[in-house]
Amino acid sequence: MRPAILFPLFAETRTLAGVGPRLEKLIKEVAGPRLVDLAFDLPIAVIDRSYRPKLIEAESGRIATVAVNVLDHVPGFDKRQPYKVRCSDETAIVELVFFHAKADYLTQTLPPGSQRIVSGRIERFGGRRQMAHPDYILDPAREADLPAHEPVYGLTAGLPSKVMVKAAKGALAKVPNLPEWLDPTYRKERGWPDFLDALTTAHNPVHENDLLPAMPARARLAFDELLANQLALLLVRTKMRETKGRALTGDGHLRRKAIAALPFRLTEAQIAALAEIDADMASDARMLRLLQGDVGSGKTVVAFLSLLHAIEAGCQGALMAPTELLARQHFAALSPLAEQSGVRMEILTGREKGAPREALLDALAKGEIDILVGTHALFSDDVAFRNLGLAVVDEQHRFGVHQRLSLQGRNADVLVMTATPIPRTLALTAYGDMEVSRLHGRPPGRQPVETGVLSAERLGEVVAHLRRAIEKGARAYWVCPLVAESEKIDLAAAEERAIELKAALGDGVGLVHGQMKPSVRDATMEQFRTGKISVLVATTVIEVGVDVPEATIMVVEHAERFGLAQLHQLRGRVGRGPERSHCLLVYHPPLGETAKARLKTMRETDDGFVIAEEDLRLRGPGELLGTRQSGQLEFRMADLSVHGELLAAARDDAKMILLRDPELKSPRGAALRTLLYLFGRDEAVKYLRAG
Repeated sequence: MRPAILFPLFAETRTLAGVGPRLEKLIKEVAGPRLVDLAFDLPIAVIDRSYRPKLIEAESGRIATVAVNVLDHVPGFDKRQPYKVRCSDETAIVELVFFHAKADYLTQTLPPGSQRIVSGRIERFGGRRQMAHPDYILDPAREADLPAHEPVYGLTAGLPSKVMVKAAKGALAKVPNLPEWLDPTYRKERGWPDFLDALTTAHNPVHENDLLPAMPARARLAFDELLANQLALLLVRTKMRETKGRALTGDGHLRRKAIAALPFRLTEAQIAALAEIDADMASDARMLRLLQGDVGSGKTVVAFLSLLHAIEAGCQGALMAPTELLARQHFAALSPLAEQSGVRMEILTGREKGAPREALLDALAKGEIDILVGTHALFSDDVAFRNLGLAVVDEQHRFGVHQRLSLQGRNADVLVMTATPIPRTLALTAYGDMEVSRLHGRPPGRQPVETGVLSAERLGEVVAHLRRAIEKGARAYWVCPLVAESEKIDLAAAEERAIELKAALGDGVGLVHGQMKPSVRDATMEQFRTGKISVLVATTVIEVGVDVPEATIMVVEHAERFGLAQLHQLRGRVGRGPERSHCLLVYHPPLGETAKARLKTMRETDDGFVIAEEDLRLRGPGELLGTRQSGQLEFRMADLSVHGELLAAARDDAKMILLRDPELKSPRGAALRTLLYLFGRDEAVKYLRAG
């Protein structure tokens, strides 16, 4: 149960005075649905209204607050003309300018002969001083209502700044004085205020410097958020360890057959990862391990050999992929190995229906199927394994802590793999409940991909280069621009490009996109895999997850619109065979600084871990893990590119806390439970026994 002291904060924003359904919707868009979201939505800038010059001294372009006498009103000749109100102090005249003005309202607000205090940006226009749409127009008696420093929040179309400021104030007023959860010595060393003071200070910046992540108030709040994150992950991990697992050991007979059938030797990194996984499976504690490796580093083979280990121990295995396309690809790639090893492997996705599905589920429940490959459909209620020993999950960043918990209810060891190399700081915040195995380097026989960056003005040269390569038997991907957040526009761009390439290169051009029927898409992929078509045009809506060793060219259009991790993933689709491969990143000038830095990084390195660190620096954690939408890891106040050192401290603190007080029963423990609820880590609190 959430502590009663937090109830007011978890009320919805519509409970604030003046927030109706329309404003509630807009506030939800920028901050979230509840008052706690508003309280955690910190200002992004500050307006200084303390500059109070005489009009004659007022600097152009600067926000000024001036006391004036209203002289007269000068309406425009027609509705398109601005309405002006002339005002003055003893030194000069200023025109207050209003577009689409309501004359009655302005006459009432600025009656000629009255005194007013106005605040807004002073500009020069045609030699005259002007202030367009002043932010404030006040009677001198209400001067105290004018803030000397005004916070600026992130906004969306239709949400006025004043409304957001008022809403944030309203939310802040609901924040209670909470018990202190930080270690007093550590807090004193850092010179940090208490939680409520920190939040109040952060919402009331005076100077630009007050917005910096390292300022005491903001650093304190960042640490609170990171501590909640680390504590939650460690609680999950401790619970995993406590849940009795089974010791699974195999005799290696199936694995030896599979290794003998491989067309290459295992790398040292793969052998080391297998040893770590085997040791985890042999222990009677549950395994929760992350297998992290660059595109093409050989994770799938390690996962398959681990599944064989579970089968040797008398259990079944599951391999789950994020999309049907990837599930079918894994199934196709691993079927020959399963056959050579003598194990039965089947696939289950949303496409299997009726009697065939029933028969498959029946065989699974009887234990006749050794390995089941599929999408999240594998964990539907009607899917019953006879004895699931190991679940392998591909592309972990699509699969958050909550899904990990649902898997853990099945008493199986869990191995998750990701081809997104993750910087150390992010690995801690997203996967701190896991042990990590890393696959460095590439399998034998694979060559680095040569990367070129060129302007779209030279697109003709790219097509000519492609024509020559195809005549020699090459195969190429052409990834179309990420035009907008709209699949329709992306699709139109891809279709247009496919038509143009067909005209230039002949009929060997295919198109795949996310709105196709899966059967049609798979058929086109198969044509590309077998060489019936030489160029595959694709939108980024689909996973370009076909594994075609013969493909040696990757063209990415509008490369400046992609993140580093995405570009790195796309590049990893070529260079999978012994032939030299090329990746061409085509950009549309002019390039911004961030885009320049991204493309430079891509040209200089193919080390996924270096790329990931740079991506974190350029983009922030939420986008890097693709979690802006899935909401798994979006910090409100911590910035991992700045607060890395605080993360390490939060990790150490969380370990120490659980060592001394594993059930959080002490007074500090009770305060920490409040912290977990405050930051929405309710899931972790369930792991603490009541009382």
